[in-house]
Order: sequence, then C-alpha cells, then structure tokens
Amino acid sequence: MTAQSSADYDQTFVVMKIHEYQAKAILARHGVPVPRGEVAFNGAEAGEIARRLDSNLVVVKAQIHAGGRGKGGGVKLARSPDEAERLAGAMIGMTLVTHQTGPEGRIVSRVLVEEGLQMTRELYLSLVVDRAAGKPVMMASAAGGMDIEEVAASTPEKIVKVYVEPGVGLVPFEARQLGFGIGLDPPQVNKAVTLMTALYEAFVATDASLIEINPLVVTSSGDLLALDAKMNFDDNALYRHPDIRDLRDLGEEDPLEIEASKHSLNYIHLEGNIGCMVNGAGLAMATMDIIKLYGMAPANFLDVGAMP
Repeated sequence: MTAQSSADYDQTFVVMKIHEYQAKAILARHGVPVPRGEVAFNGAEAGEIARRLDSNLVVVKAQIHAGGRGKGGGVKLARSPDEAERLAGAMIGMTLVTHQTGPEGRIVSRVLVEEGLQMTRELYLSLVVDRAAGKPVMMASAAGGMDIEEVAASTPEKIVKVYVEPGVGLVPFEARQLGFGIGLDPPQVNKAVTLMTALYEAFVATDASLIEINPLVVTSSGDLLALDAKMNFDDNALYRHPDIRDLRDLGEEDPLEIEASKHSLNYIHLEGNIGCMVNGAGLAMATMDIIKLYGMAPANFLDVGAMP
C-alpha cells in the first residue's frame, strides 16, 4: 500500500469535526501532553488568559475547522497580555482564508491562547482507520509542520506506519518502531511510547475516525507535546458520546449538510455541477466515479437509502 495522508483514509466517512482546543482537552484527559492554554471569545478574555499563563510568549490561534491557519494569518505570537488582547480582538470576527476553506473563508468566532514553547523539532503523528485494511493505522513522520499531503506525494519514504490489531491494541514495540523511525533518541522514544499509547486509548474510547497531531514537537527539555490537534468522529457512533456530540459547532458546517443531518441523510457538499441523489452509499460512490470518468464533477454526495 502506498503512503497516504490521514485525510485520504478519512474522506469516505461521514464525520463530525471539532475545534483544536476541544480536541486537546479530550487528548489531555487520556494522558496526551498538550501545552497550557484556554479558549477566548473576545480580546479581553484573551488578555486575561495570557496573564494567567504568565509566560514570556503566548500564541493566539484562530479556531476554525480548517488547516493552514498560520499561512492565512490565523496564528500570531504575543509577548505581553496587552498584545495578546489586541491580536485576539483583531482576529475574532475576521474572515480567515486558507487552502482548505476555499476563497470564501471562515469567520473566526474564538481563539486559543497558549503558552509559547522552545522547540527543537517538529514531527507528525496521526491515527486513522484504514478502510481497506479494516484496522487502525498509526502514521508518523519527521517532516512535521508541513503539508503532509505534499510529503506523502513527493517523499513517501518519510512516513512510517504501523497497523494496529483491534483486538490487541497498540503494543510498545510498535510505538518504538515509529519513534526510532522518525529519528527520536532512546529517552524520547520512551516518552513517545507513552504518548502514542495514550493517543490510541483516546482514539478507541471516543470512537474517533481520525486523530492528527501536526506538529508533534520536541521541546528544548526533551519532552513531546501535541502542539496542534485535530479529531474527527464517526457520526454513527455519536449516540454513545453525547458529550462529544455537544461539541458540534454548526457555524463551521455547510447549511445544506446541517439540514440533511436533521433528516438522517448522508449528504456532503462538493464543488461540481451535477447533483447526485442515489439509493445506497456504494451506488452513490459508483455514480460519482462515472461522472468523473466522463470529465464532469459531482455537486454532492447524497445517499437517501437511510431515509425512514
């Protein structure tokens, strides 16, 4: 199997996304180390958080359901609480455009204010369900902080993978294989084993379909922390997790997809111009493939087979 990005594995799921600060709170509960930080909904709150963190440097990060925020101006450094308040005030309410939002962008309604860290390395770590293999796969790369899709396409050898047997779980030797594979030294590998084990526990406990940490950083003291975090959840399992379902931010979702979900329809908005209304997910995928085969593009994925 060729190396792929985590998004490639996850794209056929109907998923619910959450914000970075929410994902970090979940991971922290399961023992994954994350930086200290809190969410703010206005500039004044951001300034107060910066004062509580009592750090020489804080990071103000826009919270939207899209990557590439730093390149779009959604990640700023502040060296004082007053500067954090000013930056957050300017960021909240802005339309942030990244390569994942499309030209219309997303309106920022909240920011995450975190302590600044002294970092020596940026790594990549993710855990997704490989539908073809029928099991989770954990992927790591020394090329963290970059667009992992580009790494997978141009230098797939930089991505190390282990497939996890669901009945066994992630075992220490598999985590060590990943740690040494991305160039960690022995003490760091021991910390990576603990972190990866906690990550897998969070993945299983929450019925996640994707957890992505980019970057996973090595600090100047040799610790490993999840500097960023993304989590997606399989909609079919949300009835078991009302606490996670309550984290849904409708302001980040397509209005058509929200309306479809009210009627138990599996609908995903796409960028083409041919509408698809099909009875059955497999037939829907085949229909979309045929449309693409003939040089056109589907406007949506819609499976009405689950209608009551």
